[in-house]
Amino acid sequence: MALQTSAEKPAPVRVISQAIGGWIGRLGAVWVEGQVAQLTRRPGTQTAFITLRDPAADLSLQVTCPHYVLDPVEPPIVEGARVVVHAKPSWYYTRGTVSLAADEIRPVGLGELLARIERLRAVLAAEGLFVPERKRPLPFLPRVVGLICGRGSAAEHDVLQNARRRWPAIRFRVLGVAVQGPSAVIQVVDALRTLDRDGEVDVIVLARGGGSVEDLLPFSDETLVRAVASARTPVVSAIGHESDAPLVDFVADVRASTPTDASKRIVPDLEEEAERAGRARHRLRSALRHRLGRDAAALAALRSRPVLADPGAGLHARAGQLADLRARARRCVRHSVDRAAADVEHTGARIRTLSPAATLDRGYAVVQRLDGAVVRRPAEVAAGEELKIRLAGGEISVTVMGQPGTDDPR
Repeated sequence: MALQTSAEKPAPVRVISQAIGGWIGRLGAVWVEGQVAQLTRRPGTQTAFITLRDPAADLSLQVTCPHYVLDPVEPPIVEGARVVVHAKPSWYYTRGTVSLAADEIRPVGLGELLARIERLRAVLAAEGLFVPERKRPLPFLPRVVGLICGRGSAAEHDVLQNARRRWPAIRFRVLGVAVQGPSAVIQVVDALRTLDRDGEVDVIVLARGGGSVEDLLPFSDETLVRAVASARTPVVSAIGHESDAPLVDFVADVRASTPTDASKRIVPDLEEEAERAGRARHRLRSALRHRLGRDAAALAALRSRPVLADPGAGLHARAGQLADLRARARRCVRHSVDRAAADVEHTGARIRTLSPAATLDRGYAVVQRLDGAVVRRPAEVAAGEELKIRLAGGEISVTVMGQPGTDDPR
């Protein structure tokens, strides 16, 4: 039952400690897996003390066990080994600490570790953490390279020396961490997140020399693998030798076979780049000379053409053609005008021939009434009627004196 306490009726520390002990005592025996961070055998006692640590968390528990439980374990338990412990939690209420009283210890063998790694590999691959589409390209020349490695390790020396030999001006930010043992995962993850938050760091290198499968286990830890997958900065994995393949190699953006190979991947070689630039300049000059030579030849060919050698020649020829066309046009117009004038003259002659005025010129006359009507027959006028006679030279007025005669029957 829960303790009934209040501000007015608080429980003493010993009561709370005893209650915690009672709750822990009801937990019963449990199986616990962890990594042996420390193993202590006190002389004159039959009890061994083991500090059992969680590789993926900054957390540890104290385990006590009799020598007769620890000594028969094969292979012998050493610091850094993975073990499975069957123990009953105990609460020391006077000190306020928890410990595990172990009655059985089983080492996690290499085969089991490799099987666990393979199962984790399958899970992470199913989540898509290893697909090539997630890989990010490395910058050509990073401003600062973040290096996570063992303190004063050969891997650090290899990366720094080879990288500076290739590009002397390259800058590094080195974070030394534990690269094996119980605290390796926590330290590497913290260093990775620190460098990932640094705005000047353009690439991060995880470097470690070779070692046994157990030594490289931290780099197959799920916590570390997921931390590398979530990093915003490209990560280069340089763990162990060519034959080693921890899980971090599969999730990293670039896998280097060794720390020396990592230095070749993160920075270009100054001499090679200078030589490449020289070859590029030579190709550019050759291409430019070829282009200029080709354009000069084309320009010379254009200048040799008649239209450019003597631009007025074409104009002179066209001017002669234009003069010929103009003369031909004048002749055609003159001929047409002359022919039209002849037609007009001929037509005028015909009009004059058929005109009544020509008839009057031959001595004929036209008799008209005063209203202009033409008198064609004598019977059309009466005695005393005034008429007009139109002659070639003008008109005269006459008056009919007598009775006009009858029409000619013809």
